[in-house]
Amino acid sequence: MNAEIIAVGSELLLGQIANTNAQFISKQLADIGVNVFYHTVVGDNANRLKEAIRIAEERADLLIFSGGLGPTKDDLTKETIATHLGKELISDQEALQSIEEYFHKVKRTMTENNKKQALVLADSLVLPNDHGMAPGMFLEKDKRFYMLLPGPPKEIQPMFVQYGYPAIQEKLSNKDIILSRVLRFFGIGESLLETKILDLIDGQTNPTIAPLAGDGEVTLRITCKHDSIEEAENLIQKTEQEIFDRVGEFFYGYDDTTLMNELADVLLKQGLKVAAAESLTGGMFQQQMTNIPGASSIFSGGIVCYTNEVKQNLLQVKESTIKEHGVVSEQCAKELAENVASLLGADIGISFTGVAGPDELEGHPVGTVYIGISVKGKTKVEQILLSGTREGNRTRSVKYGQYFLLRELNQ
Repeated sequence: MNAEIIAVGSELLLGQIANTNAQFISKQLADIGVNVFYHTVVGDNANRLKEAIRIAEERADLLIFSGGLGPTKDDLTKETIATHLGKELISDQEALQSIEEYFHKVKRTMTENNKKQALVLADSLVLPNDHGMAPGMFLEKDKRFYMLLPGPPKEIQPMFVQYGYPAIQEKLSNKDIILSRVLRFFGIGESLLETKILDLIDGQTNPTIAPLAGDGEVTLRITCKHDSIEEAENLIQKTEQEIFDRVGEFFYGYDDTTLMNELADVLLKQGLKVAAAESLTGGMFQQQMTNIPGASSIFSGGIVCYTNEVKQNLLQVKESTIKEHGVVSEQCAKELAENVASLLGADIGISFTGVAGPDELEGHPVGTVYIGISVKGKTKVEQILLSGTREGNRTRSVKYGQYFLLRELNQ
C-alpha cells in the first residue's frame, strides 16, 4: 500500500505552525510496511483541495487527511471530500452526544456550528475522538482508502494510534514491516563519509542507506522491509557492521540521541564530574549540560570567562600566558581547563577559547578555536578551524568539545 498525507490548513503554508502530524503518521505507517511517497500541504480552499485529491489519487492507494474538521467556515475538508466522492454527510449521534456533554460540563453555550463537527461521511468507519470533538473517518471507495483526521496533535496522535492504525492494518494484504535505525557520526563531513561507503550506497536494495546532514553532524538511516522482524534486524545489523568497518571511529550513537546525552551517560557510568570554562561559547556547553535531568551528579559548575580580566582574576590564567601567547591559544585553553577543574572540585575541566566572529582576534582568523580537556590532571588541547557564521561556529565548538571529551573517556 502506498500512501499520501495531505495536511489542510493555511496556517501551515504561512509558517505559523509546523507539519508535525505528517511526520508522526509517516513513522507509524512505516512500522506496518505502508510506503509514504508524498506529503502535501494545501490551504483552506476547496478548489485547491480538490486538485490535491485528484493528484493524490493518481499515485496513492491510501489518502490521509489532517485538519479541516472543525466548526468554522474555513474547515472544509470533509465537505470537499464528500462532494468529490459523491457521499452524503450525516450526523454521528455518539459524536454529537459527546460534544453536547462537553459544553454542558464546562457550562458554555453550544452554538449551532458546533454540530458540524459531528458530521461524518456516510458508510465510513467513525474514529472516536477521545481528546477533542471532531471524530475521524475511514472510508473505502473504488479500491482506494480515505482517512480523515483532526488537526491538533493532541487529538490526531491518540486517535491514529488507537483507531486509525488498526483500521489500516486490517486492510493490508501484505504484512511486511519496515524497520529503521539511525547511526550518528561526528568529526567527518557528509561528502567524505559518503565517499567511504559509496559502493554500499550504490549497491543497496534491501536494506537501503540514506545519508543526512545537519548541525555539523552526519547521520545514516538504514531501512529494511521484511515480513519477519528478526530477519529485518539481522539484515540491518549486517549493513551496520559493513558501515562500521569503514567509518566506525566517527560513530557516537543511535537514533535520537545527542552528543551531550552520550557524554552524560559515560560521565554517570564512570562516576565523574565536569566543570567548564567558556569564552567564545558563552555558556552554551553548560546550558546543554544542565538540560540533562540529574545533571548535578555529573556537573560541578562553570564560568563564562568572556573577558581577559575574568580569565585572570577568577580562573587564574597567568598574565604572562596572555601576554606571550594570547587568549586564543593552546596555552590559555590548557590553563583554563586545568584551573576550572581545580577551583570547582571536578574530575574533568573543559575549556573553550577562540574566535567566533565576525572579526579576527589577536591575528587569528574567524573560526580558530582551542578546546582544552583536563581529565584528572592529564590535559590535552585540540585546535579546530571552522568556517561559518558566528552562531554556527559557537554551536559547532560545543559539539566538538563534547565529542573530544567523549572520545577521551571511551579510550
